[in-house]
Amino acid sequence: MKLKSKRIIQLVSHDFEDLELWYPVLRLREEGATVDIVGEKAGEKYIGKYGVPIISDLSFDEITPNDYDALLVPGGWSPDLLRRFDHVLNIVKVMDEHKKPIGQICHAGWVLISAKILTGKRVTSTPGIKDDMENAGATWVDEPVVVDGHIISSRRPPDLPDYMREFIKVLSQH
Repeated sequence: MKLKSKRIIQLVSHDFEDLELWYPVLRLREEGATVDIVGEKAGEKYIGKYGVPIISDLSFDEITPNDYDALLVPGGWSPDLLRRFDHVLNIVKVMDEHKKPIGQICHAGWVLISAKILTGKRVTSTPGIKDDMENAGATWVDEPVVVDGHIISSRRPPDLPDYMREFIKVLSQH
């Protein structure tokens, strides 16, 4: 239980990629971390792209990012919704300012783009948003997982084991 004292924010909105949200949550809980599911509303049922639901623990405006050790942003179509909330962008910016681990997979890069934290970073994502990542000032590479300091990025569900291995490694060292 190497992450027993760690607290992680898992952002959520409708149409998240089911595996990209659930796999990290379960892996981190297996390691002893507390993972809070944080959405627009507390106690809200959010449905993934393939129909798997999750209920949020807290709302964006109920949390204080400094109380957490890391942030996870799922892929799917939810990043396009998440990046429209000032509270979400503030959470990302605070985590970035304090160099706390930020995990993003697939389309989750859109949230980091909107928070304007990718300039000069080396990242990956689904190839579908490669141009968006590069236009935000990042160097995009086609690899299963990329670690650039406190930002851990990954491409898609088949890369989840690599993604979580690196995310857990970065978080345990933080």
